[in-house]
Amino acid sequence: MHLRINPDKILIEDILKAVEILKNDGVIVYPTDSVYAMGCSSQSPKAIEKICRIKRITPEKINLSLVCADLSQLSQYAKPLPNNTFRLMKKALPGPYTFILQAANNIPKMFLRQNKKTIGIRVPDNNICREIINQLGFPLVSTSLHNEDDEITEYFTDPEMIYGQYQTIADAVIDGGYGNLYTTTILDCTEDEPVVIREGLGSLDVLS
Repeated sequence: MHLRINPDKILIEDILKAVEILKNDGVIVYPTDSVYAMGCSSQSPKAIEKICRIKRITPEKINLSLVCADLSQLSQYAKPLPNNTFRLMKKALPGPYTFILQAANNIPKMFLRQNKKTIGIRVPDNNICREIINQLGFPLVSTSLHNEDDEITEYFTDPEMIYGQYQTIADAVIDGGYGNLYTTTILDCTEDEPVVIREGLGSLDVLS
């Protein structure tokens, strides 16, 4: 399915089409505030396994994050945040950041299989994906379309080209306009002070 959604004029019927796919163990390609991503419901082990097959990466090695609609939603999946981490996240989000946090016990089973004690959390500044999550009621388990050693080119930013590549692989490609050429900034907040793991689209000014 090819869903074209205007981020400035979102039609709820289009969002609900994507949500129905997610509720039925589907995988979608969707826009964020950085690069396009591939995601599924965090409540669907079948769909998470499908993402692993599509990316050709074993479940134990694939890099997955939870994409939430807001800060209140992520509190279910991360251990209580120190005050300084909460203030930092409140300042930075929604935005193009991935925060590495200490994982709570009720994270999706796939993360438990990976024996992970930490989890990547995102709250993108993108109306389309946040509205999908709001209507779904659960975060998305997500990974970028590209692998870490891929150069991000127009192929990963042009929704028409993405649809051409993924129309028979994903259950839906959501066209929300051109994506970004840059990935998120990754901040490890598992210790007292945040550590920059990767500098990306998100400004490091939030640390000051």
